[in-house]
Amino acid sequence: MKKIVLVMIGVLALVSSRPVYAVSEAAVLSLMISPGARAAGMGEAFVALADDATATFWNPAGLAFQQRKELHLMHVNWLPEFGSDMFYEFASYVHYVESLGTFGLNVTYLNLGEQVNTDETGNELGTFSSNEYSIALTYGTKIMENWGVGLGMRYIRSNLAGGVSVGAEQGEGVANAFSFDLSTLYKFPFAPRLSVGANLSNMGPKITYIDAAQADPLPTNLKLGLAYRIIDSEFNKLTVVGDMNKMMVNRKTDGTTDPVFTALFTSPWTIEEPTETDDDGNVISTKSMFNGILSGGLEYWYSDLFSLRAGYYWDEPGKVKYTSFGAGIQYHLYRFDFGYVAADEGHPLSNTMRFSLTIGF
Repeated sequence: MKKIVLVMIGVLALVSSRPVYAVSEAAVLSLMISPGARAAGMGEAFVALADDATATFWNPAGLAFQQRKELHLMHVNWLPEFGSDMFYEFASYVHYVESLGTFGLNVTYLNLGEQVNTDETGNELGTFSSNEYSIALTYGTKIMENWGVGLGMRYIRSNLAGGVSVGAEQGEGVANAFSFDLSTLYKFPFAPRLSVGANLSNMGPKITYIDAAQADPLPTNLKLGLAYRIIDSEFNKLTVVGDMNKMMVNRKTDGTTDPVFTALFTSPWTIEEPTETDDDGNVISTKSMFNGILSGGLEYWYSDLFSLRAGYYWDEPGKVKYTSFGAGIQYHLYRFDFGYVAADEGHPLSNTMRFSLTIGF
């Protein structure tokens, strides 16, 4: 069991933008990696826009307003500052069915690279590969002309130990889970350029690698956002977006966690961070901060041919703040997008570049 714990801590610390002390809140944090170079260029704020095939991740309710067929493919070398062999792939397809709504499918795959296998005393026994993937079916439909709702169902497989047996428990560090999403997107009739969106994702039972008594919750996440098109002329379009993310997981001081539906109400919205300690390390004073992530961005399109994007990502508890940039070019049914993260020098996410291709049918 010890080996799997160490693998999980190391892997999750690399996958998450938050420090190691926070990653133990949930497992399979690869579910939180944001797909789509377009959204990445806007600071990962997209829940109230969700107007392309990546809506299967960001907000399935956005599918309700997409009466077309579309394929989206994305690739990113994950955490390039580590010089690692990790990479993340995302593929999504949406298909409109008249009188029923729009259906979607997405597949995610995170290759976590090669890990060293050791025995209980630290002797190296070889290497193994780790990976995580998920397959999701989504659906969006309108309940009113300007109001869409969405649903997603997901199968998850997390292979942290590459099938290697672990100590006396003979576990293989492989886990399977299911989760679902509920979402909505509303466009104001008196202000059609303004929309709001919400997505409660990754709701499901805890995931078990070896010991059911030590099962970890999935990263249930609440995402709220708004989008407003400031300029909407024939040749120029400018949209501003803003999102708030809150992980709905409540891990107590004894290490236990609340069930998923209980955690929706008990997960703390603020946390206390020490600001001053005495010589013995005792906390003298603290400050309260929002226990979530805020992000926002802009997208400019010229004549539906090319676009420029910029955004900002702010995660105070995780000590992650960065600026993002992006660009896109579109020709007929094809669109190519690029997203770039400009974090502080040495940060694991610094110089992360996403590339995506969208094809309409």
